[in-house]
Amino acid sequence: MDIEKATAITEDRLSEEGENLSDLLENFRDWISPVLIGQSQWSRILNCAATLPIEIGAFPFGFELPLHEPLPEADIGVSFASGTKTASLFQEQQRIDKSNRTTKFLDHLFLQMESPAATLRKIVGRKLMLEYDIGSAKKGSRAEPGLFLRPNERPIIGATGQIDDVRTVADALVASVGWPQNETERANVDRVYLEQPEDTRIDSFGVFPSRTRSIRLAIMGFKTQDEVGSYLERIEWPGKILAVESVISRFRERTDVSRIGINIDVGETGIGPSIGLVLIVKQRYTKDSRYWLDGLTDWDPFLNALEQEEIVGQEKLKELRRWVSKPTVLYAKSGRFVLMRGIHHIKLVVAPEGLVHAKAYIYLILSGALSL
Repeated sequence: MDIEKATAITEDRLSEEGENLSDLLENFRDWISPVLIGQSQWSRILNCAATLPIEIGAFPFGFELPLHEPLPEADIGVSFASGTKTASLFQEQQRIDKSNRTTKFLDHLFLQMESPAATLRKIVGRKLMLEYDIGSAKKGSRAEPGLFLRPNERPIIGATGQIDDVRTVADALVASVGWPQNETERANVDRVYLEQPEDTRIDSFGVFPSRTRSIRLAIMGFKTQDEVGSYLERIEWPGKILAVESVISRFRERTDVSRIGINIDVGETGIGPSIGLVLIVKQRYTKDSRYWLDGLTDWDPFLNALEQEEIVGQEKLKELRRWVSKPTVLYAKSGRFVLMRGIHHIKLVVAPEGLVHAKAYIYLILSGALSL
């Protein structure tokens, strides 16, 4: 069974289980340690999830966990695709409530993703991601989610002259959230791509409509810390390159780092002062059918290296180790589901003063069409 058909079956099955994502998440509380997500934070996550259709649980979703933060806070991220039942429910929300900014943003993207002839569709396909600030949001605020697109259909590789593809994706996100076109920002995004070494790729593009304007680029595939440092110098990153190289070097002494990724924020004034480092100890390929599946010990080498960093809370790290599990069979009103849990990636945030944040991104995948 192909993945689109399996997802559609799961969407239909979930519609029998409740009305919104909060109804689904309430069933998972016992699996999420209060050390990672406290009860007050969980309540805020449920309030946010209550605004999302339960059918979105048919796509990968999960939480961003700040391992450096002593409080048990978290943000929530979801994904889905245009042309699905989930997308149609967002479109219905927009028809009912024109003041809903999030569904308005999505409508703009859907228009560019649903036509097979559309250039954006040829680059990113129909999938998109939303990231909701919960723990990281100011108390009482209801920020609009960040929107992310991944060029999976036509990967954007360094030194291949794909500047038009870069502009297509960045311009689509900027337009979707109603920002005016900014030629200086656009030129800075161009430069970030044009300076990329060959064999690196832009893994994702993102915008956060409720934050200071910038375009978040995730660039993956750097082989060495010297390659990263040289690249940051060429794009005139204002931070301390030695601080970045020091973090990479420390982890390379502790474990085998196969590739390096960086997350940078690009705006009118240039590159933001902080960057995110993603140190890859297990190569992931999005076309691999087992892309989302972790072995039970795959993350041990990196977690062993991470526990030596002073900023990381050891209790949180202990609970994070327990998160990865074998597929679990669940029984619900509509029948059997299979749940998979794992760690997608861990991001190390480097500011001018050095390593300041460590964030784990954990996922859940639920299927009503898989059999074990």
